Amino acid sequence: MYEKTFPNKRFKHTLEFLKKHISTSETILDLGVENPFSKIMKQEGFSVINTTGEDLDGNQNVFQNQKTDVVTAFEIFEHLLNPYTILNEIKSEKLFISIPMRLWFSPAYRSKTDMWDRHYHEFEDWQLDWLLEKTGWKIIDRQKWTNPVNKIGIRPFLRKFVNRYYIIYAEKQKIS
Repeated sequence: MYEKTFPNKRFKHTLEFLKKHISTSETILDLGVENPFSKIMKQEGFSVINTTGEDLDGNQNVFQNQKTDVVTAFEIFEHLLNPYTILNEIKSEKLFISIPMRLWFSPAYRSKTDMWDRHYHEFEDWQLDWLLEKTGWKIIDRQKWTNPVNKIGIRPFLRKFVNRYYIIYAEKQKIS
């Protein structure tokens, strides 16, 4: 996945944000197969279980089978057809989601060779916020950051100033 580039800035921001809100004593269900960032979380002392590649749009059994304190979904929700269902099925009290934000100057990403490497959703921040609100999550903290690239052109220039990534920490709202 990261043959040519490694997202050091994104990983650094994500790890700092995670450490700000949870301790290594809390167990994490990381949506998606084991990846470079889940390995980083483990190296930092977090107890992480990854999903096994099942299609989460049609199979949410992992939420009944795995009891964890935290669910993380880093760069996953843009690939799902129905994140609403997944958010409703999560039993953990804490949730971290990061997404690449929709860029008005760039079309939705779609790999022509890998069916799993496509973005069905290109979220704006308010859309993710609304989705969380509708599924009973309260956003506790959020951050955005840019993703400059070392290329010449209008899009690379805009990437220096336009936020590309959005991360949230949310907690399940208590039903009274």
